[in-house]
Amino acid sequence: MPSRNNKAWKTFIVSITAVLSMSMIAACGNDKAKEKVEDNSKVIVKYKGGEMTEKEFDLEQRVVKVMSPEYAQFLEMDEFKEYLAKQGVAYEYLYGKADDKSKQAAEKQADDLLKQYKNGMGEEQFKSVLASQKLEEQDLRNYMLRVFTVMEQEKSQVSEEDIKKEFEANKKDYTNISVRHVLIGFKDPEGKERAEGEALKIAKEVQAKLNKGEDFAKVAKEYSEDPGSKDKGGLYENKPAGTWVPQFKEKALTLELNKISDPVETDYGYHVMKVEKREEVTYDKLPADQKEGIRNELASAKIDNFMQNELNGLIESMNLPKNEKTDKPAEGTGTDKKDGATDKPAEGQKTPDTGKEDTGK
Repeated sequence: MPSRNNKAWKTFIVSITAVLSMSMIAACGNDKAKEKVEDNSKVIVKYKGGEMTEKEFDLEQRVVKVMSPEYAQFLEMDEFKEYLAKQGVAYEYLYGKADDKSKQAAEKQADDLLKQYKNGMGEEQFKSVLASQKLEEQDLRNYMLRVFTVMEQEKSQVSEEDIKKEFEANKKDYTNISVRHVLIGFKDPEGKERAEGEALKIAKEVQAKLNKGEDFAKVAKEYSEDPGSKDKGGLYENKPAGTWVPQFKEKALTLELNKISDPVETDYGYHVMKVEKREEVTYDKLPADQKEGIRNELASAKIDNFMQNELNGLIESMNLPKNEKTDKPAEGTGTDKKDGATDKPAEGQKTPDTGKEDTGK
């Protein structure tokens, strides 16, 4: 059984830029946005060309709690706090090297993202969430300014040839597939952990019904626990294979057309699958939004590469406040997920093909 526990914060810098950029929204930084109030707090990080104060780092943590609340518990870990500080330095340093075009192109998008937050939460709830972390709206916007300006700058360095090369290297991921599936989760619909073997037993019952010729759509509506496809008879139609988690993707790419699969285990449970259509895609037929998705991934990889290979050489000193207690958070709370799905589950639930939580935004 593959592990259902993830250690997503290790890829925090990639995930947060990806999450924000997948909204097709970026942010800029102008002189006003970069103005700072008087700050006499202790300098905790010095790097070539700048420094980070204790007050700035505290603000960074509070913003993270609003924008990525799933990471808040990790702030009890000194290792994560060090990573977060380095991320802040990376964005600040790269922001300083961004051109005006990247900044100007992103400003409207930053405002659009704030509007999405407000519309998704409601104006009063949005204000309440900010107040809970003692933040102003501009604090949130300034964070977006750095992140998205850097993202826009890195995207501008990705060429058409780079995108094509990445596509060719992962061509199978762009195969369009129509697949039906029934998911039996490791937890029941009420969220209670099922007994060992129970999910597999139910999945085999589903498989047996389908092998006897029962209508797949009807069985899916009765049994499936995937909110993203259940009401559509278990159907994901014309989806790129790379949308799905590895085990599901591999079966979708190899299963004989219109054959009922044995139960396929993923991190979410057991899937009984039937592939109805599979079509390979050439680069000249690749939709613009998927090309843009590749551009985003390559830009995120550039930022990650900077973090891994260049940043340490720029940091001159780091003296972060330590937590008195640094116990690791409970396992299974990470969010190491794959982007790209468009089907929305019920609010707050996860789709088994992506693991992405829908927040209503």
